[in-house]
Amino acid sequence: MKRGLLFFLLAGTVNILVAQEKSRDTVQGKEIILDEVLVSSVRVTKESPVTFSNLTKEELSSRNLGQDIPILLNFLPSVVTTSDAGAGVGYTGIRVRGSDATRVNVTINGIPYNDSESHGTFWVNLPDFASSTEDLQLQRGVGTSTNGAGAFGASLNLLTDAVAQEAFAEIGSSYGSFNTMRNNIKFSTGLINDAIEISGRLSRIISDGYIDRASAALDSYFLQGAYRDKNTLIKALLFGGHEITYQAYFGIDAATLATNRTFNPAGLYTDENGEIQFYDNEVDNYKQDHAQLHWSQRLGNGWNSNLAFHYTRGRGYFEQYRQDDDFETYGFAPITVNGEEVTSTDLVRRRWLDNDFYGTVFSLERSSEKVKFILGGGYNLYEGDHFGEVIWARLAPGTDIRDRYYDDDSRKTDFNIFAKTTYKWNERWSLYGDLQYRTVNYRANGNETGLVDDSFNFFNPKAGLIYDLNRNNNFYFSWAVGNREPNRNDYENGNPKPEQLNDLELGWRYITPDLQINTNLFYMRYKDQLVLTGELNDVGAPLRANVGDSYRLGLEVDAAIKLGRDFVWQPNLAISTNKNIDFVFQRDGILEELGNTNISYSPGLIIGNRIAYEPSDTFQMALLTKYVGEQYMGNIDAASSVLDAYSQTDFNISYTLQPKSVVKSIVISALVNNIFDAKYVSNGYFFTFDDDFSSPGTVTTIEGAGYYPQAGINFLAGIKVTL
Repeated sequence: MKRGLLFFLLAGTVNILVAQEKSRDTVQGKEIILDEVLVSSVRVTKESPVTFSNLTKEELSSRNLGQDIPILLNFLPSVVTTSDAGAGVGYTGIRVRGSDATRVNVTINGIPYNDSESHGTFWVNLPDFASSTEDLQLQRGVGTSTNGAGAFGASLNLLTDAVAQEAFAEIGSSYGSFNTMRNNIKFSTGLINDAIEISGRLSRIISDGYIDRASAALDSYFLQGAYRDKNTLIKALLFGGHEITYQAYFGIDAATLATNRTFNPAGLYTDENGEIQFYDNEVDNYKQDHAQLHWSQRLGNGWNSNLAFHYTRGRGYFEQYRQDDDFETYGFAPITVNGEEVTSTDLVRRRWLDNDFYGTVFSLERSSEKVKFILGGGYNLYEGDHFGEVIWARLAPGTDIRDRYYDDDSRKTDFNIFAKTTYKWNERWSLYGDLQYRTVNYRANGNETGLVDDSFNFFNPKAGLIYDLNRNNNFYFSWAVGNREPNRNDYENGNPKPEQLNDLELGWRYITPDLQINTNLFYMRYKDQLVLTGELNDVGAPLRANVGDSYRLGLEVDAAIKLGRDFVWQPNLAISTNKNIDFVFQRDGILEELGNTNISYSPGLIIGNRIAYEPSDTFQMALLTKYVGEQYMGNIDAASSVLDAYSQTDFNISYTLQPKSVVKSIVISALVNNIFDAKYVSNGYFFTFDDDFSSPGTVTTIEGAGYYPQAGINFLAGIKVTL
């Protein structure tokens, strides 16, 4: 420890004074953990009544071979992940406690990352971001107050690369199944004059995907400049990515799953000879760039301030071939050809999104012997343009180049302010309080965005108790309220209500050098929860609907157990019941009261397990297993909506060479996914519609489902050389 690092436990967050530092040795030099001030206002520790898991760069490194961040989190408690392309590259998704990614609040260095309109997180826009992540924390439940949309399932807080004290250069390359390849380079100048550091990364990932034509070509960059002295830390960051992925969000039906599980219907059309063809450019093409400026300052007498400004620029489109599409959709007038009226044509269209997101986040911290306090908040503004273009048509009467068949815009402002405090009552008892006020205004003007002019004012209180029985046992209880506004898709599909969540957490933590156990009970009671219906819209986005009262009740247990000198066992278990209360559904034209039904995409049993052999710091191998129980893809407990239970087991090995020459280290890693070649499906969709044409005077409800199969046994292997 250098110059007496001082940790302040403040409202469940680790607050590290800018004037002091802790360093840890890595092959890249000593990293100054001053950087943790960037997330101090949104992180928690065991001194907080919040349920959470942490992952460090070192813990991620052996499996970080090009797959997206959700896939790297797959083995955490209550987590379920999926991949459209089937192999973890491209569009990937995450659910926590049954709540999808739109309900997982993500921040990068305390800056909101979720899309302001859809609330989703699109990691495909930041490929290889794990290679620039210092550590991350996943809080389950409402968690602590943070910036961005409120968490209804979890909060994921990422801290980007820490400042490296020593210069280094790093070259990495990996290759695997489905022609998946990642190449990246990283560098740091180390601290110049003990004050300034510049570092960066360039990455490229390509993959054919497991699913037919589900290819991905992903580029990304990360550039950081940092200045620090005794009382100040300033960091400027530029990072972003460009993705071109062939669409794979259509899924397949049960019959196709049984006979041709890699089939992808995207881009399918029939040519003039009646032959089935696939359009070769049925792709998403999107760029996203982020700029962040952080200033952390020690003010004396236990005060510390953090101020950040951010800007995100996004632009891109997805392209589609449409066969025999209606003129009316594009504002085309009917024409007469050979004496017959024509009202449809084959065409290629692009649907664009061009957006800007910018704002500021801030916090002021104070710590004394008895009281730790933080005041923080943020103001963010989103402006988005949505428009569509027809770039080719077999027949396009009355049109000019770059005509737009729709042209909508939207604007959203989001302001929040919060105050958190921890009061140490005595040596064993601490009291926790957290109050947040959030106001949101959302306006949109078109069919593609919804017709919206809505404002919300939310008050989100949180309170808790922490009891330290002794140095090994820690207990906590918390009550937290979360409120959230509907997203863009909710407005497109009706007149949605905001939702409210009351989250109760009761936990016990036991920590010794050889054994760590975290156990918690949770009860999450919702009012007007916007649950996934199982259906998708025309661009593959999940649809949601208010369901009145609902709840999630569960038990989570995770542990780390040292078995002798060389083995570590890390099991976790989540058991839950997830119910819509007094659910009503219209079937065959008749309104039915179904009673309590299962909430969609909410398995009652999730098990994770990692057993590792680690005889030295330079060698490790691990077996990782995930089991996800049966779940429903809709809310009516229909047999046709069941997604079967599945399990997956991965094998991971890593070996580090440490030459005594110019090369500091050579790390060789390999990952074999799904080593038992399980034919499993991790995601799907379910829909119903009323058929009133088959028999006059009657209405019949038709059900259907689609599935996203995941790859069988596949591998990735890589090498990383650090100079």
